[in-house]
Amino acid sequence: MFVCHGNICRSPMAEFMFRDMTQKLGRGAEFEIASSAVSSETVWNGKGSPVYPPAKAMLKSVGISCEGKFSQVLTAADGEKYDLFLCMDDDNVRRALAILGEKYADKCKKLLTYAGENGDVADPWYTRDFNATYQDIKRSLDGLIKQLQ
Repeated sequence: MFVCHGNICRSPMAEFMFRDMTQKLGRGAEFEIASSAVSSETVWNGKGSPVYPPAKAMLKSVGISCEGKFSQVLTAADGEKYDLFLCMDDDNVRRALAILGEKYADKCKKLLTYAGENGDVADPWYTRDFNATYQDIKRSLDGLIKQLQ
């Protein structure tokens, strides 16, 4: 489970990029890949928001579709369902733990740790630089794939 603030930029980008990578490796069926938000602000009336258009365009530019994705909020029940919660920044880790509970602390990691870095995935909501976000996620997912192999 990839986690960010609103589940409309960074975490869906990571979700669909990782899905694409695992499928190309012939390992897609081995994983249940999803993404969620630590905030409910992009989910109202029981329905989530679609992927933010510039994030969707960034994925499309590298041949990845995210059609049909709508934001959803991380739930306590997700703690049992998923093996890893890959958060985009420190605040996402804190808020994910508040939702999941401390017993799942070992499952919550910052995504960039898989790239050997301690920083945060660039937030394009503020930077407007979707390529930088893509590059942060790509480096991290390359490292994750290496660990999984």
